[in-house]
Amino acid sequence: MRIGVLTGGGDCPGLNAVIRAVARRSWARGHDVVGVREGWRGMVEQLFQPLGPEQISGILPRGGTIIGTTRTNPYKVDGGVDGVLASFRELDALVAIGGEDTLGVAARLHREHEVAVVGVPKTIDNDLAGTDYTFGFDTAVAICTEAIDRLHTTAESHNRVMVVEVMGRHTGWIAVMSGIAGGADVILIPERPVDIEEVGSEIRRRHARGKNFSIVVVSEGCDLPGAEDKGEVDQFGHRLLAKRGVGERLGEEIERATGFETRVTVLGHIQRGGSPTARDRVLATRFGLKAADLVAEGKFGRMAALKGDDVVDVSLEEATAELKTVPDDWYEVGRAFFG
Repeated sequence: MRIGVLTGGGDCPGLNAVIRAVARRSWARGHDVVGVREGWRGMVEQLFQPLGPEQISGILPRGGTIIGTTRTNPYKVDGGVDGVLASFRELDALVAIGGEDTLGVAARLHREHEVAVVGVPKTIDNDLAGTDYTFGFDTAVAICTEAIDRLHTTAESHNRVMVVEVMGRHTGWIAVMSGIAGGADVILIPERPVDIEEVGSEIRRRHARGKNFSIVVVSEGCDLPGAEDKGEVDQFGHRLLAKRGVGERLGEEIERATGFETRVTVLGHIQRGGSPTARDRVLATRFGLKAADLVAEGKFGRMAALKGDDVVDVSLEEATAELKTVPDDWYEVGRAFFG
Protein backbone atom coordinates (compact mmCIF):
# COMPACT_ATOMS: atom_id res chain seq x y z
CA MET A 1 0.00 0.00 0.00
CA ARG A 2 1.24 3.52 -0.80
CA ILE A 3 0.13 6.01 1.85
CA GLY A 4 0.37 9.78 1.47
CA VAL A 5 0.62 12.25 4.36
CA LEU A 6 -0.19 15.95 4.10
CA THR A 7 -0.20 18.84 6.57
CA GLY A 8 -2.50 21.76 5.83
CA GLY A 9 -3.34 25.17 7.29
CA GLY A 10 -1.22 26.92 9.88
CA ASP A 11 1.85 25.08 11.16
CA CYS A 12 2.02 24.05 14.79
CA PRO A 13 4.24 22.03 17.12
CA GLY A 14 3.56 18.29 16.89
CA LEU A 15 3.02 17.94 13.15
CA ASN A 16 6.32 16.12 12.69
CA ALA A 17 5.48 13.76 15.54
CA VAL A 18 2.34 12.70 13.66
CA ILE A 19 4.27 12.20 10.42
CA ARG A 20 6.82 10.07 12.27
CA ALA A 21 4.16 7.91 13.92
CA VAL A 22 2.22 7.32 10.69
CA ALA A 23 5.41 6.35 8.89
CA ARG A 24 6.79 4.07 11.58
CA ARG A 25 3.58 2.10 12.03
CA SER A 26 2.96 1.89 8.29
CA TRP A 27 6.47 0.65 7.54
CA ALA A 28 6.01 -2.09 10.13
CA ARG A 29 3.13 -3.36 8.01
CA GLY A 30 5.15 -3.27 4.81
CA HIS A 31 3.60 -0.10 3.38
CA ASP A 32 5.35 2.76 1.59
CA VAL A 33 4.83 6.33 2.86
CA VAL A 34 5.21 9.55 0.88
CA GLY A 35 4.89 13.16 1.91
CA VAL A 36 2.49 15.40 0.02
CA ARG A 37 4.18 18.78 -0.15
CA GLU A 38 2.41 22.00 0.87
CA GLY A 39 -0.97 20.71 1.96
CA TRP A 40 -3.82 20.36 -0.52
CA ARG A 41 -1.74 22.22 -3.07
CA GLY A 42 0.47 19.14 -3.22
CA MET A 43 -2.53 16.96 -4.01
CA VAL A 44 -3.65 19.38 -6.74
CA GLU A 45 -0.20 19.45 -8.33
CA GLN A 46 1.09 15.94 -7.41
CA LEU A 47 3.94 17.26 -5.27
CA PHE A 48 5.22 14.09 -3.61
CA GLN A 49 8.43 13.38 -1.72
CA PRO A 50 9.80 10.19 -0.16
CA LEU A 51 9.27 9.66 3.56
CA GLY A 52 11.80 7.07 4.63
CA PRO A 53 13.90 6.50 7.75
CA GLU A 54 16.38 9.18 6.72
CA GLN A 55 13.66 11.82 6.25
CA ILE A 56 11.97 11.26 9.61
CA SER A 57 15.08 10.76 11.71
CA GLY A 58 15.19 13.22 14.61
CA ILE A 59 11.95 15.03 13.78
CA LEU A 60 9.99 14.22 16.97
CA PRO A 61 11.03 17.42 18.84
CA ARG A 62 11.03 19.69 15.79
CA GLY A 63 8.40 22.36 15.31
CA GLY A 64 6.77 23.14 11.98
CA THR A 65 6.35 20.45 9.34
CA ILE A 66 9.03 18.81 7.20
CA ILE A 67 6.60 18.49 4.26
CA GLY A 68 5.43 22.11 4.25
CA THR A 69 1.93 23.53 4.41
CA THR A 70 -0.39 26.00 2.68
CA ARG A 71 -3.98 27.14 3.10
CA THR A 72 -4.92 25.95 -0.39
CA ASN A 73 -8.55 24.98 -0.91
CA PRO A 74 -8.81 22.72 -4.00
CA TYR A 75 -12.47 23.68 -4.36
CA LYS A 76 -11.36 27.28 -4.99
CA VAL A 77 -8.64 26.44 -7.53
CA ASP A 78 -9.38 25.91 -11.24
CA GLY A 79 -9.13 22.19 -11.84
CA GLY A 80 -8.27 21.68 -8.19
CA VAL A 81 -10.57 18.77 -7.44
CA ASP A 82 -9.58 16.98 -10.66
CA GLY A 83 -5.94 17.37 -9.65
CA VAL A 84 -6.65 15.92 -6.21
CA LEU A 85 -8.47 12.95 -7.70
CA ALA A 86 -5.53 12.37 -10.05
CA SER A 87 -3.23 12.25 -7.03
CA PHE A 88 -5.50 9.72 -5.33
CA ARG A 89 -4.98 7.43 -8.32
CA GLU A 90 -1.29 7.37 -7.34
CA LEU A 91 -2.02 6.72 -3.66
CA ASP A 92 -3.88 3.93 -1.90
CA ALA A 93 -4.75 6.18 1.04
CA LEU A 94 -4.13 9.66 2.43
CA VAL A 95 -3.64 10.87 5.99
CA ALA A 96 -4.70 14.54 6.14
CA ILE A 97 -3.43 16.42 9.19
CA GLY A 98 -5.10 19.76 9.82
CA GLY A 99 -7.86 21.79 11.35
CA GLU A 100 -11.38 22.72 10.38
CA ASP A 101 -10.48 23.80 6.83
CA THR A 102 -8.07 21.01 5.88
CA LEU A 103 -10.31 18.32 7.31
CA GLY A 104 -13.42 19.99 5.90
CA VAL A 105 -11.94 19.45 2.43
CA ALA A 106 -11.15 15.83 3.34
CA ALA A 107 -14.71 15.26 4.55
CA ARG A 108 -16.20 16.75 1.39
CA LEU A 109 -13.92 14.73 -0.90
CA HIS A 110 -14.83 11.54 0.92
CA ARG A 111 -18.55 12.37 0.78
CA GLU A 112 -18.57 13.33 -2.90
CA HIS A 113 -15.92 10.99 -4.32
CA GLU A 114 -15.43 8.27 -1.68
CA VAL A 115 -11.67 8.86 -1.58
CA ALA A 116 -9.55 6.84 0.86
CA VAL A 117 -8.75 9.54 3.41
CA VAL A 118 -8.45 9.65 7.21
CA GLY A 119 -7.91 12.73 9.35
CA VAL A 120 -5.77 13.87 12.26
CA PRO A 121 -6.94 16.95 14.21
CA LYS A 122 -4.43 19.79 14.38
CA THR A 123 -5.04 23.35 15.53
CA ILE A 124 -3.48 25.47 18.23
CA ASP A 125 -6.92 27.06 18.71
CA ASN A 126 -8.40 23.76 20.03
CA ASP A 127 -11.65 24.61 18.23
CA LEU A 128 -12.21 21.38 16.31
CA ALA A 129 -15.34 19.48 17.31
CA GLY A 130 -15.17 15.74 17.79
CA THR A 131 -12.03 15.73 19.96
CA ASP A 132 -11.43 16.91 23.50
CA TYR A 133 -8.05 18.40 22.59
CA THR A 134 -5.95 18.98 19.51
CA PHE A 135 -2.18 18.79 19.51
CA GLY A 136 -0.39 22.13 19.27
CA PHE A 137 -2.80 23.70 21.74
CA ASP A 138 -0.87 22.73 24.85
CA THR A 139 2.34 24.22 23.42
CA ALA A 140 0.61 27.47 22.47
CA VAL A 141 -0.91 27.81 25.95
CA ALA A 142 2.47 27.14 27.56
CA ILE A 143 4.13 29.84 25.43
CA CYS A 144 1.39 32.37 26.23
CA THR A 145 1.48 31.54 29.93
CA GLU A 146 5.23 32.09 30.08
CA ALA A 147 4.80 35.45 28.32
CA ILE A 148 2.10 36.50 30.79
CA ASP A 149 4.33 35.48 33.69
CA ARG A 150 7.14 37.63 32.31
CA LEU A 151 4.87 40.60 31.69
CA HIS A 152 3.66 40.53 35.29
CA THR A 153 7.03 41.69 36.58
CA THR A 154 7.42 44.62 34.19
CA ALA A 155 3.78 45.63 34.66
CA GLU A 156 4.25 45.73 38.43
CA SER A 157 7.57 47.56 38.19
CA HIS A 158 6.07 50.36 36.08
CA ASN A 159 2.48 50.40 37.44
CA ARG A 160 1.13 49.68 33.98
CA VAL A 161 -1.74 47.86 32.38
CA MET A 162 -0.35 45.21 30.01
CA VAL A 163 -2.55 43.98 27.16
CA VAL A 164 -1.53 40.59 25.74
CA GLU A 165 -3.02 39.67 22.36
CA VAL A 166 -3.04 35.93 21.69
CA MET A 167 -4.25 33.83 18.77
CA GLY A 168 -7.86 32.77 18.51
CA ARG A 169 -9.68 33.94 15.42
CA HIS A 170 -13.08 32.41 16.22
CA THR A 171 -12.71 30.93 19.70
CA GLY A 172 -10.98 31.95 22.90
CA TRP A 173 -9.50 28.69 24.18
CA ILE A 174 -5.91 29.96 24.20
CA ALA A 175 -6.89 33.20 25.92
CA VAL A 176 -8.97 31.46 28.58
CA MET A 177 -6.47 28.72 29.39
CA SER A 178 -3.36 30.92 29.38
CA GLY A 179 -5.24 33.69 31.16
CA ILE A 180 -6.26 31.35 33.96
CA ALA A 181 -2.78 29.81 34.19
CA GLY A 182 -1.07 33.21 34.10
CA GLY A 183 -3.38 34.96 36.55
CA ALA A 184 -4.84 37.48 34.12
CA ASP A 185 -7.05 40.17 35.58
CA VAL A 186 -9.33 40.39 32.52
CA ILE A 187 -9.82 37.87 29.69
CA LEU A 188 -11.63 38.80 26.48
CA ILE A 189 -12.72 36.19 23.92
CA PRO A 190 -14.69 36.15 20.64
CA GLU A 191 -17.56 34.20 22.22
CA ARG A 192 -18.52 37.13 24.45
CA PRO A 193 -19.14 40.79 23.48
CA VAL A 194 -16.46 43.23 24.60
CA ASP A 195 -17.65 46.06 26.86
CA ILE A 196 -14.84 48.60 27.23
CA GLU A 197 -16.52 50.35 30.13
CA GLU A 198 -16.82 47.05 32.00
CA VAL A 199 -13.15 46.32 31.34
CA GLY A 200 -12.22 49.75 32.63
CA SER A 201 -14.37 49.21 35.71
CA GLU A 202 -12.63 45.92 36.51
CA ILE A 203 -9.21 47.54 36.20
CA ARG A 204 -10.18 50.60 38.31
CA ARG A 205 -11.62 48.30 40.98
CA ARG A 206 -8.35 46.38 41.10
CA HIS A 207 -6.30 49.57 41.38
CA ALA A 208 -8.62 50.89 44.09
CA ARG A 209 -7.63 47.99 46.33
CA GLY A 210 -3.93 48.75 45.96
CA LYS A 211 -2.93 46.74 42.88
CA ASN A 212 -1.39 49.33 40.59
CA PHE A 213 -0.92 47.05 37.58
CA SER A 214 -3.16 44.76 35.55
CA ILE A 215 -2.86 42.04 32.90
CA VAL A 216 -5.50 41.85 30.15
CA VAL A 217 -5.50 38.87 27.77
CA VAL A 218 -7.45 39.25 24.53
CA SER A 219 -8.08 36.89 21.60
CA GLU A 220 -7.15 38.32 18.21
CA GLY A 221 -10.65 37.61 16.88
CA CYS A 222 -12.56 39.68 19.44
CA ASP A 223 -15.07 42.04 17.88
CA LEU A 224 -13.86 45.39 19.12
CA PRO A 225 -15.01 48.67 17.56
CA GLY A 226 -12.11 50.19 15.66
CA ALA A 227 -10.15 46.97 15.20
CA GLU A 228 -10.88 46.71 11.50
CA ASP A 229 -10.01 43.72 9.33
CA LYS A 230 -8.60 43.98 5.80
CA GLY A 231 -11.98 43.54 4.17
CA GLU A 232 -10.65 40.42 2.43
CA VAL A 233 -11.13 36.69 2.94
CA ASP A 234 -8.92 33.67 2.29
CA GLN A 235 -9.82 30.60 0.20
CA PHE A 236 -11.85 29.21 3.09
CA GLY A 237 -13.87 32.39 3.58
CA HIS A 238 -12.09 33.59 6.73
CA ARG A 239 -11.62 37.33 7.07
CA LEU A 240 -8.03 38.53 7.06
CA LEU A 241 -7.15 40.43 10.22
CA ALA A 242 -5.52 43.83 9.97
CA LYS A 243 -1.91 44.39 11.02
CA ARG A 244 -3.18 46.90 13.56
CA GLY A 245 -5.45 44.53 15.40
CA VAL A 246 -7.57 44.23 18.47
CA GLY A 247 -4.71 44.48 20.99
CA GLU A 248 -3.57 47.92 19.89
CA ARG A 249 -7.10 49.27 19.76
CA LEU A 250 -7.95 47.76 23.15
CA GLY A 251 -4.86 49.31 24.72
CA GLU A 252 -5.91 52.75 23.51
CA GLU A 253 -9.45 52.28 24.82
CA ILE A 254 -8.28 51.08 28.24
CA GLU A 255 -5.96 54.06 28.62
CA ARG A 256 -8.81 56.39 27.61
CA ALA A 257 -11.29 54.75 30.00
CA THR A 258 -8.98 54.49 33.03
CA GLY A 259 -6.18 57.01 32.59
CA PHE A 260 -3.66 54.27 33.39
CA GLU A 261 -0.56 53.86 31.26
CA THR A 262 -1.11 50.86 28.99
CA ARG A 263 1.25 48.81 26.85
CA VAL A 264 0.43 46.11 24.30
CA THR A 265 2.23 42.87 23.46
CA VAL A 266 1.12 40.88 20.42
CA LEU A 267 2.48 37.35 20.73
CA GLY A 268 1.65 36.45 17.15
CA HIS A 269 3.39 33.58 15.43
CA ILE A 270 5.73 32.68 18.28
CA GLN A 271 2.72 30.76 19.61
CA ARG A 272 3.07 28.39 16.64
CA GLY A 273 6.83 27.95 16.67
CA GLY A 274 9.43 25.89 18.44
CA SER A 275 9.42 22.44 19.97
CA PRO A 276 6.16 20.84 21.12
CA THR A 277 5.56 20.19 24.80
CA ALA A 278 5.77 16.63 26.08
CA ARG A 279 1.98 16.42 26.13
CA ASP A 280 1.69 17.51 22.49
CA ARG A 281 4.42 15.07 21.43
CA VAL A 282 2.58 12.19 23.08
CA LEU A 283 -0.85 13.21 21.79
CA ALA A 284 0.43 13.74 18.24
CA THR A 285 2.16 10.37 18.34
CA ARG A 286 -1.00 8.61 19.50
CA PHE A 287 -3.03 10.35 16.79
CA GLY A 288 -0.52 9.31 14.14
CA LEU A 289 -0.59 5.67 15.23
CA LYS A 290 -4.40 5.72 15.23
CA ALA A 291 -4.49 7.22 11.73
CA ALA A 292 -2.19 4.47 10.43
CA ASP A 293 -4.48 1.89 12.06
CA LEU A 294 -7.56 3.41 10.42
CA VAL A 295 -5.84 3.17 7.03
CA ALA A 296 -4.91 -0.48 7.64
CA GLU A 297 -8.50 -1.24 8.66
CA GLY A 298 -9.95 0.57 5.65
CA LYS A 299 -11.95 2.90 7.91
CA PHE A 300 -11.90 5.93 5.64
CA GLY A 301 -13.80 9.16 6.22
CA ARG A 302 -12.82 8.91 9.90
CA MET A 303 -10.62 11.05 12.17
CA ALA A 304 -8.47 10.20 15.18
CA ALA A 305 -9.87 11.92 18.29
CA LEU A 306 -9.20 12.19 22.00
CA LYS A 307 -12.12 11.30 24.26
CA GLY A 308 -11.11 11.43 27.89
CA ASP A 309 -7.83 9.48 27.96
CA ASP A 310 -8.72 7.30 24.97
CA VAL A 311 -7.84 7.86 21.32
CA VAL A 312 -10.86 6.82 19.27
CA ASP A 313 -12.17 7.54 15.78
CA VAL A 314 -15.05 9.79 14.77
CA SER A 315 -16.45 10.71 11.39
CA LEU A 316 -14.86 13.60 9.53
CA GLU A 317 -18.35 14.98 8.95
CA GLU A 318 -19.00 15.11 12.69
CA ALA A 319 -15.60 16.59 13.45
CA THR A 320 -15.98 19.47 10.98
CA ALA A 321 -19.69 20.19 11.42
CA GLU A 322 -19.16 23.08 13.84
CA LEU A 323 -16.53 24.89 15.85
CA LYS A 324 -15.95 23.97 19.48
CA THR A 325 -16.38 27.25 21.32
CA VAL A 326 -15.54 28.14 24.93
CA PRO A 327 -18.53 27.30 27.17
CA ASP A 328 -19.70 29.68 29.87
CA ASP A 329 -18.48 27.51 32.74
CA TRP A 330 -14.89 27.59 31.47
CA TYR A 331 -15.03 31.38 31.07
CA GLU A 332 -16.41 31.75 34.59
CA VAL A 333 -13.31 30.02 35.99
CA GLY A 334 -11.22 32.90 34.69
CA ARG A 335 -13.81 35.52 35.54
CA ALA A 336 -13.69 34.50 39.22
CA PHE A 337 -10.30 36.25 39.39
CA PHE A 338 -11.08 39.42 37.43
CA GLY A 339 -10.32 42.76 38.98
